[in-house]
Amino acid sequence: MKQAIIDLGTNTFHLLIVEKNDTGYKTLFRESRPAKIGQAGINQGIITEEGIGRALTVLTYFRHVLDEHRVAPEQVIATGTSAIRVARNQQEFIRRVEQETGIRIQVISGDQEAEYIYKGVRAAGSLDNTTALVIDIGGGSVEFILGNQERIFWKQSFEIGGQRLRERFMTSDPIGPASIRRLHDYFQEQLLPLANAIHQYHPAVLVGSSGSFDTLVDMWFMHEQGRLPDPKQSAFTLPVEEFYRAYELLVTRNHAERMQIPGMIELRVDMIVVAVCLIDYVLKTYAISQIRTSTYSLKEGVLSSLG
Repeated sequence: MKQAIIDLGTNTFHLLIVEKNDTGYKTLFRESRPAKIGQAGINQGIITEEGIGRALTVLTYFRHVLDEHRVAPEQVIATGTSAIRVARNQQEFIRRVEQETGIRIQVISGDQEAEYIYKGVRAAGSLDNTTALVIDIGGGSVEFILGNQERIFWKQSFEIGGQRLRERFMTSDPIGPASIRRLHDYFQEQLLPLANAIHQYHPAVLVGSSGSFDTLVDMWFMHEQGRLPDPKQSAFTLPVEEFYRAYELLVTRNHAERMQIPGMIELRVDMIVVAVCLIDYVLKTYAISQIRTSTYSLKEGVLSSLG
């Protein structure tokens, strides 16, 4: 039996098609494409007409892939996250997508999103018995989950994703020290509930879920080994000193210079700047000295929830 999961992120749409077999699932198709539905509208709570156009282009392509793989409509789960969640024109967007592509979107809450991300990261093998702070930095929201491989202790979704941060704080490229200070002040103000939870649960490790963390791992592999990691590997331990090597490169270079960094991809080249500012803030503020990463996130979490 085939199953497809579509994750409609604020910046990127992801499609995963799998087939169930005796041992679990076999991946038949996996692709991420930029849709940038948050661009120019996310801080106003609207998906612009251009954003809807980009979404329909990607989803028309996904529809074609689903048909090629003969995935039945009832076997497609399409989840809408932050940008769709907060959009005043949410209903119109959902209607147009269904009308033009036949794909029915389910909008999920930030809480549900955090739950799925935790399940995805757990399925990747990135958790053990120690308490971890799991972070998923999306374009619209950032999910923080405190837990171990057994259970979640605390979780919350914050509307402070990369697209929002870029539009508000990245006024120059490269980003300036004053903008980084403003970002840190903003994190301190917005993440008060997280600070209280960390004080209670004392995580020993930060576990980053996909997105910018995947690119940081790619940069590390290209720097150390001159190749990209094995796509079958889903969990990594990223040395903190390697994170700071990447951080220095990313905050001191402009768009064109960042594109030249081995391991960088167009999809991530701008968002990763504010993402590493957030990671740096979390490591320093909460005195965390270990980083693990998971290539699995929401899609794999949805899949593992199906049993």
